[in-house]
Amino acid sequence: MRHRPAAGKTFRPRRQPAPPPAQPRLIAFNKPFDVLTQFTDADGRATLADFIALPGVYPAGRLDRDSEGLLLLTNDGRLQARITDPQHKLAKIYWVQVEGEPSETQLQQLRDGPVLNDGPTRPAQVERIAEPDLWPRDPPVRFRRQIPTSWLAITLREGRNRQVRRMTAAVGLPTLRLVRVRIGDWALDDLQPGQWREIVLG
Repeated sequence: MRHRPAAGKTFRPRRQPAPPPAQPRLIAFNKPFDVLTQFTDADGRATLADFIALPGVYPAGRLDRDSEGLLLLTNDGRLQARITDPQHKLAKIYWVQVEGEPSETQLQQLRDGPVLNDGPTRPAQVERIAEPDLWPRDPPVRFRRQIPTSWLAITLREGRNRQVRRMTAAVGLPTLRLVRVRIGDWALDDLQPGQWREIVLG
C-alpha cells in the first residue's frame, strides 16, 4: 500500500544524485596571482575564463585571489566532492614565503595547530625549505629590506578560508607569498602560470 502524506504536508521525492558524466575530466591549472577561482565576475576582474575554455568543468575547491598554484577542475560532481570534502582528508601542500626567521617554537605552534577566530586548526606538517625555483610573481612581492624572509612547506588536511595566511599570522609570521603545489596525488609539476593540462583518470 502506498503511504499517503499527512494532511497539510507536501510530498517531495528525494533528489537523486546526478549520474557521473560519460567522460569524466580532471584538469590541473596553475592559477596566477590576482585571478579569481570562478568563471565570471561582474567587476571585470581576471577569472578562470581568461585561461580555460572548456565547457562543463568547475573548480574543485578554491584558491584565494592573492594565492598562486595548483587548482583542480572537473566535470564530475562525485570527484569534485571527493577532492573538497574534509572527510577524505586529502593532503594539500603549500610553499609559503613568510616575513621573518621562524623559531622552532613558532614552527611547533604551526604543527600543533594554532587557534584561530573560528576555532583550533588540525595539526599540520610544517618544515623550513630552501627558496624554491619559482616563476617571478607579477606584481612582485613587496619586501621590507631590513626584515629577512623564509620559506616553509605546510601540509594541511582541511581547507578553511585563508587558513594558511591566518595560521602564519597567528604565530607572528605574516605570509608574503603562497603557492599550492600539491593536492592529494596531483602535483603542479612544471605547469607555468596560466597553463593547464588534462590528467588521465585511471
